[in-house]
Amino acid sequence: QDPGFASQALINKKLNDYRKVSPSGAKPDSSPKGSRGLGIRGEFLKATGTSAPRSPRQDAAVTKDESSSQKALWGINIMKKNKKSAPRAFGVRLEDCQPAPDNKNVPLIVEACCKVVEDRGLEYMGIYRVPGNNAVVSSLQEQLNKGATEINLQDERWQDLNVISSLLKSFFRKLPEPLFTDDKYNDFIEANRLEDAGERMRTLRKLIRDLPGHYYETLKFLVGHLKTIADHSEKNKMEPRNLALVFGPTLVRTSEDNMTDMVTHMPDRYKIVETLIQHVSAGAPVTGGPWGPAFPRVLTPSPPQADWFFSDKEDKGEKVSEGQR
Repeated sequence: QDPGFASQALINKKLNDYRKVSPSGAKPDSSPKGSRGLGIRGEFLKATGTSAPRSPRQDAAVTKDESSSQKALWGINIMKKNKKSAPRAFGVRLEDCQPAPDNKNVPLIVEACCKVVEDRGLEYMGIYRVPGNNAVVSSLQEQLNKGATEINLQDERWQDLNVISSLLKSFFRKLPEPLFTDDKYNDFIEANRLEDAGERMRTLRKLIRDLPGHYYETLKFLVGHLKTIADHSEKNKMEPRNLALVFGPTLVRTSEDNMTDMVTHMPDRYKIVETLIQHVSAGAPVTGGPWGPAFPRVLTPSPPQADWFFSDKEDKGEKVSEGQR
């Protein structure tokens, strides 16, 4: 029962066992520095609950392993931090949006909404004028902001035309840089107020052609779509002026709109959008677009064939016709 006696007895037993298996005539090395001594001492330390000291080589190996482990964890953390998040759809600049498959300068959400409206809503009375359910619109916005690369148009929420039309208007309303861009806003307002009709048209055209690529292409696509809606105004009651009343304040604005601009510039905003719709021809719809396996067919507006604002006619020496003015 004496701990000291038990430890000594254990040492003697291990020495006797070692002598039995050792070669005859060989004297066992009981020195603590030898390999045999280390083995006995290890048993003793194990029995007393302590650990044997490591050699410098062992310490170096353990340190290397720990360093490698830390590097591995550090590498994983860096990879997680640097992982590129999926593009959002709302509240980001046009160039940062998920691009449409048919035109890389047009956002996917814009093309999708226009496809749905042209496929099912050309004769829908008051399209773009009647608002959709706010909760459903917000739900779609939240989903699309997660970076969806494919849109399932058979989702129940995509069946309500008022929801989709409100979704499109919300997209342009939430753009941090408006479609007509902040730096050109005052120029557009001044151009619209020119008394000479020909000069007004030429100035507006030059400002439009000076827009950045994503803004120019998106405006071109949207105006072509609105022209298609206006071409069915006998049924949907949305003539160019009615569409301008809806989209003018949303498209022609500044990032930090103030009440003075909203009051004094409102007629100009209407007129600019109405002028664009009146002077563009919409292309014929075609099929296509990766809109999910559950929606095999959807109409896709081809790039609009612009009569003047989005063409090079005047650059080739052609003049603006009286009808265009």
